[in-house]
Amino acid sequence: MPDSLPLSRPSVPPPLDFMGGATDKSLFPFDVWRRCVNHALRAQARSPGMYRDVAGEQELRLAISRYLAFNRAVSSNWDDVIVTQGAQHALDLMARITLRPGEVAALEDPGYPPAHACFTATGARVVPVPVDGQGLIVSKLPDKARLVYVTPSHQFPLGMPMSLERRVELLEWAQKRGAVIIEDDYDCEYRFEGRPMEPLKSLDRAGLVAYVGTFSKTIFPELRVGYVVPPASLHGPLLKARRITDCHGCTLTQSALAAFMLNGDFAKHLRRMHGIYAARRAMLLDHLHGELARWFEPIVPTAGIHLAARLRAPLTEQALVGAARAASIGLYGLAPFHRRARPQPGLIFGYGSIAVEHIDAALTKLAGILPRVGR
Repeated sequence: MPDSLPLSRPSVPPPLDFMGGATDKSLFPFDVWRRCVNHALRAQARSPGMYRDVAGEQELRLAISRYLAFNRAVSSNWDDVIVTQGAQHALDLMARITLRPGEVAALEDPGYPPAHACFTATGARVVPVPVDGQGLIVSKLPDKARLVYVTPSHQFPLGMPMSLERRVELLEWAQKRGAVIIEDDYDCEYRFEGRPMEPLKSLDRAGLVAYVGTFSKTIFPELRVGYVVPPASLHGPLLKARRITDCHGCTLTQSALAAFMLNGDFAKHLRRMHGIYAARRAMLLDHLHGELARWFEPIVPTAGIHLAARLRAPLTEQALVGAARAASIGLYGLAPFHRRARPQPGLIFGYGSIAVEHIDAALTKLAGILPRVGR
């Protein structure tokens, strides 16, 4: 396993940093969160000292199921939800119960490196599958794939959504082969254009899709809370796998998050952040379609807190990232996310943790150095 994965934050991040996957903690309502934690502490002080439900606190599972039904059209009972220590933990548990050493797991190429590392660690044979403008190319899936990992709402890292036709094709493919699909819906709370397409989980009639989500992009990654709504046939095995790994997560955090959601504070926070991220996205696109258009071809996503942009010749990723770093601008290339597919030079611009005025300043400065880099 590598010592670090792409998009790992440098030990000393540059002042103007387009790091992907990061959120702006300065805008989180910590005063409200403190009240939720205090409420959870009082409840915990009154409870007996014993191990809790391996699937997570009931109040949080109820809050998540209500949230998914309202926001993502994913219908589930509260006891269908299993709370995990982030989405990566959910991927690890799914890999443990579905993959034997030597079996085939398929994932998008380019794709999410931690998922590749997770499946590789089980001893599975991981097969990268190319994507196009409609998402994962189902016809390129290996016939013997036992598990397929996809990010259909906001393909990571390129950003385009999987088309409805491709979603139906993937479900039909998996049903014929008895394969399991992991649908990672990691940041689609923030939608800026168009009507959201039905998640694979909502279209699934055969019990094949495990729907994975996280609070890392809506609150902050240090919270370490995610969840999975698995097929009914995998619910029991997942609980057994969870029981022998860490038994259950932090009940204090789970109880506080349940209060935060059930009181309406989570929805209020999402509405506020949606407007802020929309302004950052608009500023980024203004520059990419403006003075930077001769250098970049943005792939405009409908949702999420990052976007990708391809580089126009003669720019190269390595030269541009290095020159930007020298100018105190943190840029990140797309090449590390590719496996077999030939990488087309490009960048991933995260705007979750960089203020709109800093985006403006960084890209104005970048426009000034690009002519020298592109010689």
